[in-house]
Amino acid sequence: MTEQGWSTRKIALVLYPFGAGAAAVNVFFASLIFSWVGGPVASTGWSIGLGCVIGLPATWYFARHIRHLMTTADKQSAT
Repeated sequence: MTEQGWSTRKIALVLYPFGAGAAAVNVFFASLIFSWVGGPVASTGWSIGLGCVIGLPATWYFARHIRHLMTTADKQSAT
């Protein structure tokens, strides 16, 4: 049986802006929490940059999960 629908790569490309944005927000809030113990607060640029880096593998793994769910659903509907 061949996979129907979008590939993992296409899903990841579509979801990457959301994953990178979520990661950037999390980096910024983590730096705020870290500032409670004397650490620096991350600037907007650093938060966005780190969010883009962290968001790439996170989005890829999430896209793989979605592709797995799609494949499982296709198998169940075929039986």
